[in-house]
Amino acid sequence: MSIKNNFWIECIECKTTYDPDEIVYKCRKCGDLLEIKYDYSSLRKLIDLEKWKKRQFFVWRYKEILPIKNDSNIVSILEGGTNLYLCKKIQKALNFSSQIFIKNEGENPTGSFKDRGMTVGVSKALELGMKAVICASTGNTSASLAAYAAKAGLKCFVLIPSGKIALGKLAQAIAYGANVIQIKGNFDLALKEVIKISELKPSVYLLNSINPYRIEGQKTLAYEVWEQLDYTIPDCIIVPVGNAGNISAIWKGFIELKNLNLINELPRIIGIQAEGASPIARAFKQNKDEIVPFPNPETLATAIRIGNPVSWKKALRAVKESNGLMETVTDQEILEAQKLIARLEGIFVEPASASSIAGLKKLFEFGEIEKNEKVICVATGHGLKDPDVIIKNYEKPYEVDSFKAIHELFG
Repeated sequence: MSIKNNFWIECIECKTTYDPDEIVYKCRKCGDLLEIKYDYSSLRKLIDLEKWKKRQFFVWRYKEILPIKNDSNIVSILEGGTNLYLCKKIQKALNFSSQIFIKNEGENPTGSFKDRGMTVGVSKALELGMKAVICASTGNTSASLAAYAAKAGLKCFVLIPSGKIALGKLAQAIAYGANVIQIKGNFDLALKEVIKISELKPSVYLLNSINPYRIEGQKTLAYEVWEQLDYTIPDCIIVPVGNAGNISAIWKGFIELKNLNLINELPRIIGIQAEGASPIARAFKQNKDEIVPFPNPETLATAIRIGNPVSWKKALRAVKESNGLMETVTDQEILEAQKLIARLEGIFVEPASASSIAGLKKLFEFGEIEKNEKVICVATGHGLKDPDVIIKNYEKPYEVDSFKAIHELFG
């Protein structure tokens, strides 16, 4: 193994290392997950905050700590740089005396946080000379991969669960020109199939969150929050959890800030799962070191409807290392939170995103979050990703037959 550009691939369990140019998705020795590791002592000499401040506020602002060796390989649609909203009306509604922020990842180019990972993942595919990319998806991953593959000029294949995907996301993947394949079964089965395909076809690059390079882009959310809070950190950050790549990526970002001597303390990491798809939260609450998969996960929050999350071990470690926790929310609690965010703050998020606010409300009531804490709730995707939920569960339009009837509506 050689260290190139200060980074390499390492198994999270047995610590076996791999060359950064190897096509490897799981440890060949023990079968566990991989992550990108850096030589922080040399990176500290490269980090120049004044240089960062002069760059555009997006993912590649932090290119020194992203694992692409040649800038010419970068595939970008100006992802990242999403706004951090101080939600004073939600604070008042929840009787919160400190600050609640929403990091609105729906502002990314394809409308979800996945773009942060795909810009790095697809850039790496180009750097490695790949001819095609592939993923399994409940929606957002397919939309994002399809967009970045189109930008890069790569063939794109996405496997989606039959009848289990929000139409807004499916439309995006089709529009960007991906080869969309529906498979009978759930997301977990689709993921097994794409892993097999990538093993049989080495020129097809797998870009689910099992790929450690994709996670690297998602960690930049932590760097942005640090900057947006005037180079301080929140007390806790609440993240919706499906396949569990994002929560572990965000924790990695904060750990790196500390390793680079840019912060002294770390936030608590709190993960929220939908009650019908909550194997990680269940394991955490039962104080177990392994999850028991949900064979038939069910929730209207399609983006986190995953019963056997690949990155469960990374997620549990992030939560435990940060003195954080995991909680579940019901579909009804998710719908109420989605409505609260839209009608009090004017921010339209998809159901999975609303789980972070639903979780905040629940944890505040349980006394797990103090009134004076500074809290970041990550909203992972835009509400237009899944408009059917609104049509089916919200108020119906008024139907009238005269101007007089319209006038009466105003009182």
